[in-house]
Amino acid sequence: MRRAPYAADPYAHGGREWTGRAGDEVPRDEQRGPRTDFQRDRDRIIHSMSFRRLKSKTQVFIAPEGDHYRTRLTHSLEVAQIGRVIARALGLDEDLTEALCLAHDLGHPPFGHAGEAALSAAMLRHGGFCHNAQALRTVMRLESPYPGHEGLNLTWDLLEGLAKHNGPVTAPNWALAELDEAYPLDLGTWPSLEAQVAAVSDDIAYDNHDIDDGLRAGFLDLEDLMQLDSLADQWRSVEKRFPDAPRERLLRELVRDQIGLMVNDVIEHTRAHVKDIASVAEVRAAGRQLAGFSPAMAASERHLKRFMYDKLYYHPDQIAAAERARDVVARLVAAYSQDSKLMPAEWRARLPEREPHRSRVITDFIAGMSDRFAIRACAEIYGERPLGLSNV
Repeated sequence: MRRAPYAADPYAHGGREWTGRAGDEVPRDEQRGPRTDFQRDRDRIIHSMSFRRLKSKTQVFIAPEGDHYRTRLTHSLEVAQIGRVIARALGLDEDLTEALCLAHDLGHPPFGHAGEAALSAAMLRHGGFCHNAQALRTVMRLESPYPGHEGLNLTWDLLEGLAKHNGPVTAPNWALAELDEAYPLDLGTWPSLEAQVAAVSDDIAYDNHDIDDGLRAGFLDLEDLMQLDSLADQWRSVEKRFPDAPRERLLRELVRDQIGLMVNDVIEHTRAHVKDIASVAEVRAAGRQLAGFSPAMAASERHLKRFMYDKLYYHPDQIAAAERARDVVARLVAAYSQDSKLMPAEWRARLPEREPHRSRVITDFIAGMSDRFAIRACAEIYGERPLGLSNV
């Protein structure tokens, strides 16, 4: 599809921290090989160790034993698939959109939001912890495979989108503020449409795929879903189209239909908002979100989220598992803070003597762990394997 005037341009992006400053243009004839710079961003993310570790990090269910439940990795791939569909329909840069979708959860610690809550509590006196800021810290400072510089050296457009895909950041935490000081990301404005599409694609993916996993685990059932008028209407439509199909297949068709409705709504609503936008600079200067749900779909999506919190995320079994997961992370923080010899040699070598930097590096180490690694590390330190973490 023809590139829209408001799309990010891989040949006129904002530069890279270590090879060019904002405003630098990258002529087509200076590209190495067939890839654009946004394609290089995507590939650097895919080939990173942080991305590979997402395969063993919690999405909804902590350390699931079944092979069919989503992890942060499969969730990120599903977000990217939805993001590319929307980006293509709107004439946006698909590669930048995909890269943002793939990278958006790189800062999540083990055990998902339970692990984040534990690190936030542990870091309260040292500036706090935020998984979104940690994603930037990961790609800009921690994931460093290149001999000439720190980080993956991603484009400014990618970093800006990660920093504020949910909108302008008026009060960045220490990690994001530190990175922004080193390489300004214009935190006070809205990001590119590619970043806005990545954010709404994340909502679409986890709203619907968490339903799928909740049904599989037995935390949700059809009667629960029928409490939502929008899902009840869709269910009746699915039953009418496939009257003889098994219920399990109908439920999966229901989830697919919901995704399709949301995607089409975003495309239609966003097209109406950008029809008079002539450049990516105008996107950033618009002062408001341009890509997203229509008001009616946004209200329906908020209702769905409340339902999911009541029925799934705050289910007693989920809460109990999350408490045990928070305890694992808290015990790891305590152990490494008291005895740094418990950390690998390469991490001990970079450990500062003074606070808050010392605790922040310990948090970096723990935040990068997979669920399995954190469980194993806790067992090795305390002499017993944490029990009751997996609830499916």
